[in-house]
Amino acid sequence: MATDLRWDTEDTYWRDNFRSRPYVLGDDYDRYRPAYRYGFESARHNMGRSWEDAETDLKSGWDRYEHRGGLRSTWEDIKDAVRDAWDRVTGHPRAAEESRRI
Repeated sequence: MATDLRWDTEDTYWRDNFRSRPYVLGDDYDRYRPAYRYGFESARHNMGRSWEDAETDLKSGWDRYEHRGGLRSTWEDIKDAVRDAWDRVTGHPRAAEESRRI
């Protein structure tokens, strides 16, 4: 993971690319933005843990996430976006593999 990752850079990346993701319904980036930020921030603070090890904690933390704003999506609604951002930060190959299949 690069140490210079910043949310504003990632926010721009996801705003430009979210429509290509298989879980996205519609064109409303604001629906997915909190999930991408949550995945981004969580991955930066949970280095060394796999997604499988962290998902239970992430799921329970989603309801308390400070940048969630008015978004009331359930974990099931947003977990793919969280995982996408997590994989991008950690360099997990899943993100790249799925991008090629789209």
